[in-house]
Amino acid sequence: MASEITYAEVKFHNTSPAAVIKVPPETKKQQHHPQKCPLWLPWLISLLLLLLCIALVAVLVAPFSHSSDKTPAFKQKFKEWSCDSAAPGGKEKSWACCPKGWKRFEGSCYYLSGDMMSWADSEQNCTGMGSHLVVINSEAEQDFLSKEVKKPSRRENHYIGLSAQMGQWHWVDQTPFNVTAAFWREGEPSNPDYEKCVVIHRTSRALNNWNDVQCNDHNRICEAAAIIV
Repeated sequence: MASEITYAEVKFHNTSPAAVIKVPPETKKQQHHPQKCPLWLPWLISLLLLLLCIALVAVLVAPFSHSSDKTPAFKQKFKEWSCDSAAPGGKEKSWACCPKGWKRFEGSCYYLSGDMMSWADSEQNCTGMGSHLVVINSEAEQDFLSKEVKKPSRRENHYIGLSAQMGQWHWVDQTPFNVTAAFWREGEPSNPDYEKCVVIHRTSRALNNWNDVQCNDHNRICEAAAIIV
């Protein structure tokens, strides 16, 4: 007898439906917003540019104003002038002028005083006329001044713009002192620690006539650039 096969249908009522995986929505790309510059930044840049322009103008203009600042002062101090040819035989005619009573040599005017003052007052007096105590730059200039002080109307000593500071000789216009181009009397300078000012001594030999002295009252020689017209 054939065996019977029994089929049974089984249903699972508690079976969960297929799991659903939730995918998070795509993350939005972060938008890049440019950072706004501070409101004061353009003003700062403008101010810096303005200061830079002012500095450039000062650097460019300063040398010219410094080189000519004394000429107008010298020009305004005097009403009467004496002029002669600045370049004889030159193609362009020009005149070099000095105040009346001053002496001209090459490109400078010289005032030899008739009164006496201390060295400091002498320099102040020259400055008040738009000039300075004479600075001697050449043997020719020294020879010219030596002949001027030897005239009968001149006194014994005339201050020049040379003085001792901390044992060193200095010209009033900051020209470097050149010991090889100095015109000292024999044996001078004798005591720069005590005799700190320098004069041209009238009765000494024409070229070698500088003498260091105490800075009390003597005559003076002022110098200024001649006015060219």
